[in-house]
Amino acid sequence: MPTKYPVITLCGSTRFKEQFLEAQKRLTLEGNIVISVGLFGHSGDSEVWTEGTKEMLDDMHKRKIDLADEIFVINVGGYIGQSTRSEIEYAKAHGKKVRYLEDVK
Repeated sequence: MPTKYPVITLCGSTRFKEQFLEAQKRLTLEGNIVISVGLFGHSGDSEVWTEGTKEMLDDMHKRKIDLADEIFVINVGGYIGQSTRSEIEYAKAHGKKVRYLEDVK
């Protein structure tokens, strides 16, 4: 059993809720500590769209990246939106490893 568990933050569009949950489960079973999103705005969590909440959640997600050793991008069908691109750039700028669910073309 490992003595250090890598920390991975999941990034991607919240429209891919099922893929987030699948990745979280798989990565956890592989021996990682997984940090995910708190709400799935594009999958029905309407609280995201109240004034100031989306901005707070975006900033909070960058703090989650700060805590991680790497990020894992949920890029179903190759889709990477503007917020996720920003998170990838942030992670790279801070020396974090970036992995993807699907190969990046």
